[in-house]
Amino acid sequence: MSKPFCGCWPTMITPFTGDDKIDYKAVKNLTEWYIAKGCDGIFAVCQSSEMFFLSEEEKIDLAGAVRDAAAGRVKVIASGHTADDTSKQIDELGRMAETGVDAVVLVSNRLAKQNEDEPVFRDNFNDIMRQLPDVVFGMYECPYPYLRLLSTEFLKDCAEKKNLVFLKDVSCANQIQKDRVQAVAGTHLALFNANTATLLDSLIAGYEGFNGVMANFHIDIYKWLYTHFKAEPELAREISDFLTLAAVSEARAYPVNAKYHLNLTGVPMGIHTRSRDAGALNENARHEIDSLIRMEEAVRKRLGL
Repeated sequence: MSKPFCGCWPTMITPFTGDDKIDYKAVKNLTEWYIAKGCDGIFAVCQSSEMFFLSEEEKIDLAGAVRDAAAGRVKVIASGHTADDTSKQIDELGRMAETGVDAVVLVSNRLAKQNEDEPVFRDNFNDIMRQLPDVVFGMYECPYPYLRLLSTEFLKDCAEKKNLVFLKDVSCANQIQKDRVQAVAGTHLALFNANTATLLDSLIAGYEGFNGVMANFHIDIYKWLYTHFKAEPELAREISDFLTLAAVSEARAYPVNAKYHLNLTGVPMGIHTRSRDAGALNENARHEIDSLIRMEEAVRKRLGL
């Protein structure tokens, strides 16, 4: 079955001005950069966007700004699903749907507390589906504030719902990914991997794409891997190894380092974030990004990008 959600999608960062306002000029420029580098869609208002640190109005405005900047050239999805109270969640999800994004992404850990079991999770999920029957949804196993992986049984059941079209997988486990491919076979639910180390194997197993933070650094190289992994398997494995090692940068001052990287590669913005002190990007961390940029260019030259 051909699925409309596929390819390489960045988890969009949020640029801020020096006085801690969203920098909408940089948002537009970043959207253009993603598209120019070959993205197939954009996940706006996600954890990389610092959605837990944005007001409700900022989340709505940001999703609308990315949708407007993309202007139908690529799909735009958004979450903003951060509230603890279930009735408040219905309101924020409904408002996000009104922005006109292509899908509203549910956060798995918002559907039940960490000490609550799957029946509670399923009840809350079904309640959202009942109250918002016309909304197209995705699902994200966001690791903050805690990681709640979906059971294979749940995925198999909910994949039959035609309005659930996207899963951002954070399992980082080959066997779980293989099981999920089998569970959703023949449905509209598209599986995206957020983890670089298992990405190539998940694509081979049948995943529809990549949706991870390192797309903020070199989405064009991820796009090459997605496009060529079948035709050039040996080179694809080499590129996968490069991407896996480069992804260690995620643990080093992200998203500050992503903003620093973008500044050096064509998208001017401040490095201020709300979720992390910009001082985490010390001199050594800057040298690491400088080295990464040189390595990226060498890889691009080899791939003819």
